[in-house]
Amino acid sequence: MMKNRYARIQEILETAFKPTLLEIVDESAKHANHAGRNGLPAGETHYQVRMVATALQGQSRLARSRAVHEALDPEFKSGLHALSLKLQTPDEAAK
Repeated sequence: MMKNRYARIQEILETAFKPTLLEIVDESAKHANHAGRNGLPAGETHYQVRMVATALQGQSRLARSRAVHEALDPEFKSGLHALSLKLQTPDEAAK
């Protein structure tokens, strides 16, 4: 059975970053008209991700974002349109 985008994003991020916390919210419904205007299907296009991972230690905010975007590149190439990210190390999340 083909996995949906949510499941693929979860699998990719868990494999790449081994997070201690991973929350993924599909916000596509909020952007259904927006997606249609851009020729994209109405679902599975906009996600919010909160991730806490030791793998992010020592990286700037920009480097963290780039690493996640790089890991999810196949999803962007297949219709993922927008990603809202909150990326933290365990120490940052504990504050």
